[in-house]
Amino acid sequence: MLITMSREFFTDEKPTAADPLKAGHWQECQGLLLDLDGVITPTLDIHKRAWHNLFAPYLEKRAAELGRDIAPYTLEDYHKYVDGRHRLDGVREMLRSRSLPEAEDAVVVEKLGLQKNDEFLRTLHTEGITAYPGTVAMLDAADKLGIRYAVVSPSRNTRPVLKAAGLLSRFKIIVDGNTAIDQNLPGKPAPDTYLHAAQLLGLSAPDCVVVEDATSGVAAGRAGNFALVIGVDRGTGEQELLEAGADLVVTDLAEVL
Repeated sequence: MLITMSREFFTDEKPTAADPLKAGHWQECQGLLLDLDGVITPTLDIHKRAWHNLFAPYLEKRAAELGRDIAPYTLEDYHKYVDGRHRLDGVREMLRSRSLPEAEDAVVVEKLGLQKNDEFLRTLHTEGITAYPGTVAMLDAADKLGIRYAVVSPSRNTRPVLKAAGLLSRFKIIVDGNTAIDQNLPGKPAPDTYLHAAQLLGLSAPDCVVVEDATSGVAAGRAGNFALVIGVDRGTGEQELLEAGADLVVTDLAEVL
């Protein structure tokens, strides 16, 4: 299987044993920091549907109310404005992209965010979720190697999702949307949630690898100066992840085992 690496890796100089992470050898790290949706579980698909079912009719309705054309909601909007962000930040950015005044109305933003979340939880409860086998294999390898790991997700549903996937007991450290609120941590693309998770593991950024599927999360990993940022392309796009700062991009984490 092909692993795509960023431009800096294509040099005549071979990585040294003192700098194994620069060769993409995540197994040499001390800490592994993983996003949830799209990295550990395919909840990304449920989120995509929930956001579409929220914004597709909402934008059509607002266009009729305002008497002007408003571009319909697309999958590109999801990756550009929503993916990897805290739920309310995603609502705001989406509304701002259409120059809608309610983007600055906290009541409307909260209402839309709750509507989306209710649909997500209904679907999760009805359909359940199974973790990506490649990611579970990576966690198994980390356990054998003594590598500590944590979940870092903007989702406030991180624990319910991990529980539904049968993985909650495996993660001793969880930095989610609730943590970010409690600790007043800015969300991705700011690196603060990842840095906080590393600290909870007793590690620093250069000790850790970040694994992300969203450009905002990849940018957070790069901004935090982590040793390695692995992008997982679940639809965001290989080039987009590289440009956001990924050191290498795979389609499944089984590729780096």
